[in-house]
Amino acid sequence: MPMKPVFFLFLVWNIYIIPAFAQHTNVMISNINSPEEPSIYINHKNTNQLIAGANINNYYVSNDGGLTWTKKTLSSTNGVWGDPCMMIDTAGALYFFHLSNPNVGNWIDRIVCQKSTDGGNTWNDGTYMGLNGTKAQDKEWTTVDPTNNNIYATWTQFDSYGSSNSNDSSIILFSRSTNAGASWSIPTRISKKGGNCTDSDNTVEGAVPTVGPNGEIYVSWAGPLGIMFDKSTNGGLTWLYNDIFVDPMPGGWDISIPDIDRCNGMPITCCDRSNGPYKGTIYINWADQRNGPTDTDIWLSKSTDGGLTWSPAKRVNDDPPGKQQFFTWMTVDQVTGYIYIVFYDRRNYNNSNTDVYMAMSKDGGENFLNFKISESPFLPDGYTFFGDYNNITAYNNVVRPIWTRLQNGQLSIWTALINLDYLNLIRPNAYQ
Repeated sequence: MPMKPVFFLFLVWNIYIIPAFAQHTNVMISNINSPEEPSIYINHKNTNQLIAGANINNYYVSNDGGLTWTKKTLSSTNGVWGDPCMMIDTAGALYFFHLSNPNVGNWIDRIVCQKSTDGGNTWNDGTYMGLNGTKAQDKEWTTVDPTNNNIYATWTQFDSYGSSNSNDSSIILFSRSTNAGASWSIPTRISKKGGNCTDSDNTVEGAVPTVGPNGEIYVSWAGPLGIMFDKSTNGGLTWLYNDIFVDPMPGGWDISIPDIDRCNGMPITCCDRSNGPYKGTIYINWADQRNGPTDTDIWLSKSTDGGLTWSPAKRVNDDPPGKQQFFTWMTVDQVTGYIYIVFYDRRNYNNSNTDVYMAMSKDGGENFLNFKISESPFLPDGYTFFGDYNNITAYNNVVRPIWTRLQNGQLSIWTALINLDYLNLIRPNAYQ
């Protein structure tokens, strides 16, 4: 007799509870126009709305938390030439930042900002920053100050892109908009030491800005000195007299991964603005090959004193040594203060099969829980270009990564509906 209610409860658990804690559902956003190098951003006032972009002029809007997506393409007289950086400001306007190929001008001679105020249905022709004759403006990224809606952008300027002439150099530039992208300030140089123009380890690249709790602007980049850091405490009007060294980044940011056409490990900078215990902590995430070319790893360094000093690099991926982890990106949930990092991972294979993993930290980057988010691996072919990055966004426990996948010769971009309840179920005491 006592077995009946127990059996009934067992059935209830299996039928109702387990599906509620299903693993992370994968959603293909698009496989049209060979999309790669994706970017994604969540609306902090409405987490059901997400905007995504991919090379070279593709954008996607979801109004149901990432379950379904509407795909369109962007156009501008300034040209749309890749390096998509998607953003939503405090008023709910959508932005697509990208490189240029203008009708009148030169290839990648400016950084373009296009804006939509109707949820992505229509976009303006765009404003731009950085136009400086024939010099090339490349690899931009942006952030928004939630207190005043100022938008900050950083990028690399090349005297001559791809040049090996020692007289040509690359520098990191900064510009801001105080009127929601209508105009941009004259660019300010923030890297004290320049790099070369070959678009490799000795080129300064990978500047990703972030905003601190009191409006500070923080940014790091990679180059001939390793990973360097700079900050402004007055809205970008002035910067440190000397850049701050973070990490030597052994092997540089231009890394070789079997069967990946091009790969980099350039740094991503985030700051915790939440009201949690780690408020004000600055994090820098990157990948490098300090453990050898067959053992690329994901790393994190942090600063709790405004960027003056930095912790030793902490290995984020928790597998045994000897496998490849690469193409990393990081975000901080500004409600919880939790860190989320997404990366490609080959820990489960002896060939080039590739999964997508995430790492999560609830304790300020001291410990990370690693977990697989892709439902199946993909096998790159060595000549298909994957772009230069994947991306991730999070707010108030809604977490959406984005990545590129190759299947049967076709590129596609994907997201996963990250189920934090599932993670708490299987590892309730992890990363605490």
